[in-house]
Amino acid sequence: SQNKLNVSASIIFYTSNCLTTVVFLRIATQWPNLCREISSAETTDPNMDTNLMKKCNRSCVIVLILALLEHTLADLKGIATAVDCEPHRPLYEGFIIHSFPWMFSIIPYNTALGFFSHFINLQCTFNWNFVDLFIICMSLYLVSRLEQVNKRIVAVKGRYLPPSFWRTMREDYNRAAHLVKVVDDIIGSVIFISFASNLFFICLQLLHTLADGIKPVPRCRVGVPDKRPLRGYEQAVYFVYSFLFLVARSVAVSLTASRVHTASREPAYALYEVSSETYCIEIQRFLDQIHGDTVSLSGLQFFNVKRGLALTVSMFYY
Repeated sequence: SQNKLNVSASIIFYTSNCLTTVVFLRIATQWPNLCREISSAETTDPNMDTNLMKKCNRSCVIVLILALLEHTLADLKGIATAVDCEPHRPLYEGFIIHSFPWMFSIIPYNTALGFFSHFINLQCTFNWNFVDLFIICMSLYLVSRLEQVNKRIVAVKGRYLPPSFWRTMREDYNRAAHLVKVVDDIIGSVIFISFASNLFFICLQLLHTLADGIKPVPRCRVGVPDKRPLRGYEQAVYFVYSFLFLVARSVAVSLTASRVHTASREPAYALYEVSSETYCIEIQRFLDQIHGDTVSLSGLQFFNVKRGLALTVSMFYY
């Protein structure tokens, strides 16, 4: 039934957020080690990408604004139900009771518990979006590290350079690849939770959209003026927007994270074009390292986030 589905969705939503919180607490204990790894890499080879911070800030602003709109539509849906079905109650009380029926059908409502429930829901919603933003920003940083090496290799394309240069390039690449592995070991559980929860909630919102259709919710009271803000279309608008937002956010995470693997393979194309006179054992070792090692983010090593996976995820969602 619809009530059982809503209860199951709430359980999964709050459980996944609890797991995410535990995972981030674990990451916090490993964060100093990661900072030392990044500091060592930056000291040896400073990141010259001046647009990195702008990319991260832009991603955060866009996702959080869209997430705020989704949360506002969800609250609007609850307010519309409270206005129509609970006119004898104060508006906020009716809104909270209909937003958390699995709680207030068991225990009586009180204002303090209502505010606390609303705050926890808002915090969990932010936490849910922060997971994807965290993955996007970490991926952007790792991509910038790898692309810095790639740009140096492309810049000397067609020139004769001694083996010592290619050894330096290979060592720079190795530092960037090692940093990817360190980050993956720390945030792999976050990636797994992100992909799993996004898949579930996209399917859930799609089910709601297809089951209910784009139509107004029937009135609770007939014969009185309809005071709902969108005349019953609040639920349809919310489910459609939420579905589209979740798909866009999930695709953005998949594509951004997959760029780490793509950037790790790019040096091979330039290395294949070196002349016979330039070719040396260092270039061969460089190529062997590129093709023999998978440099990518993963979900606890259950799957590697590559371009193929990003395409599969995108096609599945659409």
